[in-house]
Amino acid sequence: MNTTQIQVSPPVFHILHPSPHSPPDTIAPMQTLTIIGGGLAGSEAAWQAAQHGLQVNLYEMRPSHPTGAHLGADLAELVCSNSLGSNLPDRASGVLKNELRALHSMLLECAQASALPAGAALAVDRESFARLVTERVQSHPNIKVIREEVQAIPETPVIVASGPLTSESLSQSIARLSGEEHLFFFDAIAPIVRADSIDMQVAFRASRYDQSGDDEGDYINCPFNKEQYYVFVNALKEAERIELRSFEEAIRSGVKAGQFFEGCLPVEIIASRGEDSLAFGPMRPVGLRNPHTGKRPYAVVQLRQDNLAGSLYNLVGFQTNLKFPEQKRVFHLIPGLQNAEFERFGQMHRNTFIASPKLLRPTLQHITRADLFFAGQITGVEGYMGNIATGLLAGLNAARLLAGQPLLELPRETMLGSLCHYITHASLKDFQPMKANFGILPPLELEDKRIGKRERGGLYADRSANVLTRYLSLAVE
Repeated sequence: MNTTQIQVSPPVFHILHPSPHSPPDTIAPMQTLTIIGGGLAGSEAAWQAAQHGLQVNLYEMRPSHPTGAHLGADLAELVCSNSLGSNLPDRASGVLKNELRALHSMLLECAQASALPAGAALAVDRESFARLVTERVQSHPNIKVIREEVQAIPETPVIVASGPLTSESLSQSIARLSGEEHLFFFDAIAPIVRADSIDMQVAFRASRYDQSGDDEGDYINCPFNKEQYYVFVNALKEAERIELRSFEEAIRSGVKAGQFFEGCLPVEIIASRGEDSLAFGPMRPVGLRNPHTGKRPYAVVQLRQDNLAGSLYNLVGFQTNLKFPEQKRVFHLIPGLQNAEFERFGQMHRNTFIASPKLLRPTLQHITRADLFFAGQITGVEGYMGNIATGLLAGLNAARLLAGQPLLELPRETMLGSLCHYITHASLKDFQPMKANFGILPPLELEDKRIGKRERGGLYADRSANVLTRYLSLAVE
């Protein structure tokens, strides 16, 4: 990208009503910001800070220091699913996306530019998306991308967006600063298969309830009858799992046994909770009918397009920690995948997040250092869009701080405002990463309590849009 095409804004924000959580204005305006981590949050934060007049040094340790989960060196690489959640305006993910559009998210623009067919969801070609983000960030005249590991938090203004796979050295530096132990959970990613190895005489194309608007549908569905389903579940429960690495074993000794993040459970863990848990979970067949038989399947595995060429598909909701040969054996029991060729097997890895309720303000600043921000999954915000959103807010607030301006604390009626409120106010006793959902928003004031779920979602969306518009009109001149 030609850098002359990038319009760089001066720091023009002016808050009329400062946040009560904003620190005293004791820091002299500066022009340089360090950002650690070139993932979703770090890339968005770098763009926002640079657009508002800061010189940004963006540190990304890959490829010289691989994480074990990333495959390439591009910024904003998607490690797990390639879906950024629902696009529907009355769904929680759709509400968050609309807020990010109002706040001019660069990564959301890149996602829309690299979108794939996925029904009502926003799914992307992960390589095209990461490449586009990398090109835009590296082309920005105010951003310098530095391919080095940062082993300690610098004493200069900084945003830590190092993600769930933060290096051991940096993790220790964070722990020394905070005086709090980290919290850990284990995350898993799903396998990817080659499209031309899927048996379409067995599988079929369809979206749930025909949401795609396409007669064929955006998903490939592998249908099970009752007997096939229970054979598969038993094989899944009995299959061998990958042993934890030594550093992960040490972490496990300090957490509750089996502490997985409930929003991204390995499929074998779900299966172990009951024979029908998958049929009522990621394999639920509602809204689908098998055109080969004219009947509703007993259960179904859905596959979502993973690249623009349509040559790769991922198994939706099938994060796993089975040994690679076992994945091949067990997943070949899925009807339509009996001869599937795997482009990538699933795997489980350590994810790290800080004790945000004790360490962060809703502005994403550290409680003891006004010029230290955290953003992304390390804060306890889950989901791609949540990571992007907290990166955006941290980037804006860092620019405001260094310009001597009060910081943004979004209203709780907005999805981003409620996410930041949750991670900074939740009880540490059972604190786990949280993604965008209507349950964290303040309740609606409804005269009719019988209002339907979809209509309720629309009311949340309308309230968010109205509150955000009013807040920005008062906060920014």
